[in-house]
Amino acid sequence: MNIYIGNLSYSVKESDLKEVMEDYGTVDSVKLIIDRDTRRSKGFAFVEMPNDQEAKNAINELNGAEYQGRQMVLKEATPKESAPRRSY
Repeated sequence: MNIYIGNLSYSVKESDLKEVMEDYGTVDSVKLIIDRDTRRSKGFAFVEMPNDQEAKNAINELNGAEYQGRQMVLKEATPKESAPRRSY
């Protein structure tokens, strides 16, 4: 399951998130979203967990939990909808 994690402190690193999420099960990947121009975190990330039940447990336990001074938002990530192409 792909999990969206939002409202993160800008100082959070991918390794920090992996450590937190591994308390709930196996983590395949962590992708912290970085602003291309400033090279600074945008305050959200995506975590891939292969076991859906472990992922759901992590969401239930950590959604709203305080981490590094901020209340995290966790939910199942939904696929990004592609924007319609404009024709000129």
